Amino acid sequence: MDRKDMPRRAEAMELKIRRTMAALEKNNMHAYYAPTSADAVKVVESLLQEGDTISCGGSVTLDATGVKALMRSGKYNFLDREAVATDEERQEIYRKTFSADAFLTSSNAITENGELYNVDGGGNRVAAMLFGPNKVIVVAGYNKIVRDLDAAAVYVKSLTTPANAMRLKLDTPCTHAACPGTDGDMCAGCRSENRICSLFTVMAYQRSKNRVHVVLVGEEVGY
Repeated sequence: MDRKDMPRRAEAMELKIRRTMAALEKNNMHAYYAPTSADAVKVVESLLQEGDTISCGGSVTLDATGVKALMRSGKYNFLDREAVATDEERQEIYRKTFSADAFLTSSNAITENGELYNVDGGGNRVAAMLFGPNKVIVVAGYNKIVRDLDAAAVYVKSLTTPANAMRLKLDTPCTHAACPGTDGDMCAGCRSENRICSLFTVMAYQRSKNRVHVVLVGEEVGY
C-alpha cells in the first residue's frame, strides 16, 4: 500500500466510526470515540466509580485494550469468573452479575445503523447485556463495524466464531473448514456438541437512555 494513502484511509475509518456513533445515539446508546486502546481505557474509567461492583463477559477485546487490567486494579468490586475454580462458582457469579453496577463486554459486530449484533454459546454474556446491570459498557475495535445485519452475520460466522472456537480449543466444524452455514443460514447444519453460536441477539434500540455506552476504538482489536 502506498504510504500516501494512509492518512486518507485513517480519515475514511474515522468517518465510518463517526457515522456509526451517530446511529448509536439515535438508538439511545451513548457512543464514544477512542483513537487508541489507551484512550479506551480512560473512557471506560470515566464511566465507572471507585467501589462499583462490576463484571464482564468473555472478551479478547477487554484483554487486548487493557480494560481488563483496569477492572483488576483494585478500584472496583470485580466479580471475576476467571478467579474461581468450579462451575458452581462461575454460575453464582453469572447470577450476581445481574445486580452489578456495570457490565463490561465487547460486541461481535456493530452495524452502521447503530445495532449491536451478538452470538453466544451459554447466554450469560448476552443476558447481562439485555437486562440486569445498571450500566453496560461495550468496547469494540473499528474492525467490528459492518454495514448491516446481513454483513454482521457473515462477519461472525466467517471470522468471530471459528477464531473463538480455536481460542477455546473446541472441536467444531468451523475450526476445520468453513462454517456449514457460510453460504446460507448462520451455522445451518451444525450439530456439534461444542457449538458456541447458539444464541443470537440484536440490540436495536434502548428504552433506558443512560444504560448502554459503546466505546469505538480506532484500532483493530479483537474479533
